[in-house]
Amino acid sequence: MRLTVARRLLPLCALLLRALLSSTSVSPVAEAQQFAVDGMVRELDESNFGSVISSFDYVLVDFYASWCGHCKSLSPELDAAAPVLAGLREPIVIAKIDADKYRRLSSKYEIDGFPTLKIFVHGVPMDYYGPRKAELLVRFLKKFVAPDVAILDSDSTISEFLEAAGTYFPIYIGFGMEETIISELAIKYKKKAWFAVAKGFSDNVMDLYDFDKVPALVSLHPNYNEKSTFYGPFDDESLESFVKQNLLPLGMPLNSETLKLLKDDERKIVLTVVEDENDVKSKELIKLLKASASANRDFLFAYVGLKQWEDFVGTFSIGKKSKLPKMLVWDGNEDYFSVTGCESVGEEDQGHEIARFLDGFRVGRTEAKKISGPSFISFINSLVGLRLVFIIVFVVAVLMLIQTIGNVDDNDSGVGVQEAGHVASASSSKPETKEIHRFGDKED
Repeated sequence: MRLTVARRLLPLCALLLRALLSSTSVSPVAEAQQFAVDGMVRELDESNFGSVISSFDYVLVDFYASWCGHCKSLSPELDAAAPVLAGLREPIVIAKIDADKYRRLSSKYEIDGFPTLKIFVHGVPMDYYGPRKAELLVRFLKKFVAPDVAILDSDSTISEFLEAAGTYFPIYIGFGMEETIISELAIKYKKKAWFAVAKGFSDNVMDLYDFDKVPALVSLHPNYNEKSTFYGPFDDESLESFVKQNLLPLGMPLNSETLKLLKDDERKIVLTVVEDENDVKSKELIKLLKASASANRDFLFAYVGLKQWEDFVGTFSIGKKSKLPKMLVWDGNEDYFSVTGCESVGEEDQGHEIARFLDGFRVGRTEAKKISGPSFISFINSLVGLRLVFIIVFVVAVLMLIQTIGNVDDNDSGVGVQEAGHVASASSSKPETKEIHRFGDKED
């Protein structure tokens, strides 16, 4: 009987699971429909989402909720930016969808807060971390349709290029360098940085950007007022190493947005926790950390204030009673290391203490630890996504249903079997449950 019931249930379960896994279907009429670039923000739903994304090379999608106040504030900014972006040589379309209403699409694209912006480049989604005011949003998005490598032939064109580039992406300018030297890297890192070669410039430019010979590749981080110069060797490996190491600033302030930028960097993170990022003593320490970062490019240096992000800091077992500043080395995932004898940074000769901490880590004078508490679940949620969670829950529920029906069948088959079934049921009637808490969930 149990086998018979299970066999009858499995086809139904397969159909339900297939429906859960399937992407949003689009009617043939919608697939064939051609959309015009009209400078308006398009309202999407499940029936036309796929068609719009596939009809344009560049689409910025606002995943919003009708009750969200921040979403309502963002809406007029998108309305103002839409006609400007539509008028570019390669137009960018702005669209929006009620992700709270269309939960299947929300799950597919792992939307966990409102508003969430994603830009679809040739159908491939990527998170948008840029500004949300119309003028700055337009400047930011122009990066995606700009040439891979800009050619600059005078001081004025260099200034114009930097003005147009803005402050949200790192900028790489090859002075006295052929375009072909960086063209492949420019294509590879197009979504993360601006690239240009300057073939005509004055001595004033050399002084301004602090290089004294050519060829030279200069990296700029306007938002952090940082620059670095590379004089070679200009082989592919050395060039890419320089580009990768300068995609992020020397000292990265961590918050819910910048934390996401670390996922593609393979270096270990030297994380310094201070009481308050904005007080005078912390700012002086951050200057020393940046100097150390410049000399230790094999690490990524970051800092965070307990006052600014207490929940995140708490995952490293650091709280208000901890002695700060404190340094640790984090792998960006679940493991981190403290250095024996360097539990905190004193106020005297902090540069020496930073160097002693790094030396201690390099020689292995460390204690391995793991991020504590249920708050690490938030990181797992961001990687796994809601859709996979729903599938796992569904499969487990189906298996439990089959087992329950089987136990009922056993109870009906005879006294001896009934007693054995009663014992088995008693031993498994109280499954272990765990309450999962999440931190960092976005709220309006």
